[in-house]
This record gives sequence, structure tokens and C-alpha cells, in this order.
Amino acid sequence: MALTATATFRTTAEFKSRIDTLARETKRSAGFFYNLLLEEYLDDLEDIYLGQKVLEDVRSGKMKTYSAEEVYKELDL
Repeated sequence: MALTATATFRTTAEFKSRIDTLARETKRSAGFFYNLLLEEYLDDLEDIYLGQKVLEDVRSGKMKTYSAEEVYKELDL
């Protein structure tokens, strides 16, 4: 199985230019910096956007919540 995959996306000309300049000046690939950005911020973006989805599901009744008491009782704590 391949360790890498190709992703294609659109960005602004300014962002691309900045990444290209950074890559050129540091003698690293643009892909290195795109991956670095993903490593740094993807966890945070998942927390934010997936958390919002869970909150919407709870508020709409699609997802049930449990009190601490219910959890303790179920786990016999």
C-alpha cells in the first residue's frame, strides 16, 4: 500500500505564491509545506467542524446524551 496519495485542490494565487516562495527559499518541496499545514491544523479543524455537527445532532434529537450519573450507573462506578 502506498504511503502517500495525491490530493488536488484549489487555493488563491497568493497562498500558492507564498508556499512556492517558501519552498524555493528553504529548498523544500511545496508538498512538504502543504503536509506540514495539514499536520498542524487538521486535528483542530476536525474538532471544530465535527463538534458542531454533533451539537446540531444533539439539539435536533438525532443523538441522545447521557448524564454523568447515568454513565456511572451503567459502568458500575
